[in-house]
Amino acid sequence: MIERAAPVAVIGAGTMGAGIAQVAAVAGHPVVLYDAMEGVAGRAVTAIRDRVARLVDKGRLQGPVELRLEVAAGLADLAGARCVIEAVAEDLAVKQALFAELEKVVAPDCVLATNTSSLSPTAVAAGLSYPGRLVGLHFFNPAPVMRLVEVVSGLATDPAVAAAVTRLAEDWGKQVVQASATPGFIVNRVARPFYAEALRLAEEQAASPATIDAVLTRAGGFRMGPFALMDLVGQDVNEAVTRSVWAAFGYDPRFAPSLLQRSLVEAGWLGRKTGRGWFRYGDHAVPPEPDAAPGGSAPSYVTEHGESPLRALLGRSGVEIRAGERRDGTAELPGGAWLVRCDGRPAAALGRPAVVVDRALDDAAAEGIAIAASDGCPAAARDEATGLLQAAGLAVYPIDDVPGLVVTRTVAMLVNGAVDARHKAVASAADIDTAMRLGTNYPLGPLAWGDRWGPATVVAVLDAMQAWYGEDRYRPSALLRRIAAAGGSLT
Repeated sequence: MIERAAPVAVIGAGTMGAGIAQVAAVAGHPVVLYDAMEGVAGRAVTAIRDRVARLVDKGRLQGPVELRLEVAAGLADLAGARCVIEAVAEDLAVKQALFAELEKVVAPDCVLATNTSSLSPTAVAAGLSYPGRLVGLHFFNPAPVMRLVEVVSGLATDPAVAAAVTRLAEDWGKQVVQASATPGFIVNRVARPFYAEALRLAEEQAASPATIDAVLTRAGGFRMGPFALMDLVGQDVNEAVTRSVWAAFGYDPRFAPSLLQRSLVEAGWLGRKTGRGWFRYGDHAVPPEPDAAPGGSAPSYVTEHGESPLRALLGRSGVEIRAGERRDGTAELPGGAWLVRCDGRPAAALGRPAVVVDRALDDAAAEGIAIAASDGCPAAARDEATGLLQAAGLAVYPIDDVPGLVVTRTVAMLVNGAVDARHKAVASAADIDTAMRLGTNYPLGPLAWGDRWGPATVVAVLDAMQAWYGEDRYRPSALLRRIAAAGGSLT
């Protein structure tokens, strides 16, 4: 147990280290902050005091807040700490050397925690005299704001140590999830498809980055699109995490990095911090507009053959819905083209003129939707589909005819990654969904999302994409197949 009055030390006074020090100090701990670069820790302490004072002035913190913050001149000043949290460079050799030095300074029962986002605590602890006291304590940036903390147990981590830092983080107001020491832990592992599928769509010229972002926010309910998020995080940072996870998984194609993103990194177009990434930034930068279809006229009716998965959207349109003779779940436009919900297949695979409609988080609340027409589909049919969906109050984003469109492929891959993480005992189903909601602000945990669609539907989408591309990248998790076959739940 690490008591409220126990001294906590933080090594590394950059953005993350300073944020962790602020969290610990506001919670009432005496905090000692150390940074190898002269003057950095002192400036960080001043900045922390200023930030906390502003929060008190704005009523966001109950004041007065007494901050017991000190600057350490060297590692020897950390001798009295009950818990030391490092937030230094993501370099295994650097972290191993640091903890080896710390073992000579701190007491044998002092807890050592690494804030690594991608390195294994098992590897970081290797070579220590007491490897059982080292644990991963992964905060998310900015640490004072983000509620999520991943507690990552290495192979040698003592369960009592993991329990102690869990109680510590909870005492600091954090939501803790437990993860095993596998590449990317929970969030950085499961989130890879959110970026990877968007990048693939851009590589295939299916749609512009601005359009892909608009579809995922207005139809998928994501708070920020992947291209805007990559620019915020930094192309170099995002690509480095992708490459790290890809290498750690033996170059599994599910985690393969994008050549298109690599070109941005090589060009120095790193996003907001350089003024240019996927988009331009600065005082005179104009955000690009997504490619939404111009306003059109809705058809006078649409024919529904059986219960169509598009029924909620059709109902929103106010257009007359006529009952058809077939019972195949399709809708038919007046010109004869089919209007179908995306099941992973491109429109070209349907063998007739068709317009495929992407999925949404909630058909009743969606503000936009992506569609794709088959090659040779008459322009009049595309106009009918566009007008119908616009009559339902949706911005319509026509994209090229690719398997899985935008939301469908992205969510199916997120679900698949989350199920695989559950299958490999990375974390519990509940912790996976909690981590993805709080760590990435997803509107729904991927496992809960998979249950909403139905595991069999997710498998069908992935199978269709794997068949069309002929790539192992889209292979469904063995556990996902098993749950779908049994009609079970992912959660």
